[in-house]
Amino acid sequence: MHGLVIRNTGYSYTVKSDAGEVFDCKVKGNFRIRGIRTTNPVAIGDKVTFVPQEVEGDIEQARQGLITELDDRKNYIIRKSANLSKQSHIIAANVDMCFLIVTIQQPETPLQFIDRFLASAEAYSVPVTLVFNKIDLIDDTWKDYLDGVINLYETVGYPCRRISATTGEGVEALRADLHGKITLLSGNSGVGKSTLINTLFPHLNLRTSEISDAYETGKHTTTFSEMYETGDDGYVIDTPGIKGFGTFNMKKEEVSHYFKEIFRISADCRFNNCTHTHEPHCAVREAVERHDIAESRYNSYLSMLEDEKEDKYRPAY
Repeated sequence: MHGLVIRNTGYSYTVKSDAGEVFDCKVKGNFRIRGIRTTNPVAIGDKVTFVPQEVEGDIEQARQGLITELDDRKNYIIRKSANLSKQSHIIAANVDMCFLIVTIQQPETPLQFIDRFLASAEAYSVPVTLVFNKIDLIDDTWKDYLDGVINLYETVGYPCRRISATTGEGVEALRADLHGKITLLSGNSGVGKSTLINTLFPHLNLRTSEISDAYETGKHTTTFSEMYETGDDGYVIDTPGIKGFGTFNMKKEEVSHYFKEIFRISADCRFNNCTHTHEPHCAVREAVERHDIAESRYNSYLSMLEDEKEDKYRPAY
């Protein structure tokens, strides 16, 4: 049988068959040794072939299966595993788009985290919209900063939205984008992914929690990845909050390709193999000095060059 992985608990997978039946599946034993260097060889959004397994005497547990094959992925979001620097973790596969939920306050999303996520999405062909949540909590001293950050990323070429999942401001405008699509919601812990899904689709009633007062960081409310039907032939994917984003399997000479403005301006560099770090007549470094490339974006690029070192994992802070 063939189906779609809609839930991943870390040790089992819920698969919705093409006929609409739901199966609780495991992965075939030798599946993990087929050269897949990830902590999760099967991810949310994967399309798989599985064999139903008979369970005698228990109707509730009757629909079980064994995943035997994985379809080719059209795209995916991947990051380096924080505790296993030589392995990666696939956040989701086969998505039509991604909403990266970020917050300026309570908690503050680091720009380097945003840049690393966007670069990985560029590398694996995932369109991203930046969704700035909790705008109702932003005080006057931070409003100019919010405007500046949004202007930065819109200038680079990323759509940006301002919303409050709590008050509902700006949320309706997102609803039309979700129609008929598989959309990944990702971001740091505490940015309000589950609250946003509840505002969009109240019937799902996902569990949420408060921000930690001591550190203004989010508590992990979502403990595993799950796909939810939106009722209009679409799905939203809710994932656990990400504390850091280490890029995986990017060669040093390729990193600049995934920063849109750096790649564009690099065509004017004197050397074709310019790393934009020390070479003379580097158009990218000149653009940084002119403020045509944001210093924060350039610093994120430099930090990602360091990720090539196999013994180093850089959290996105």
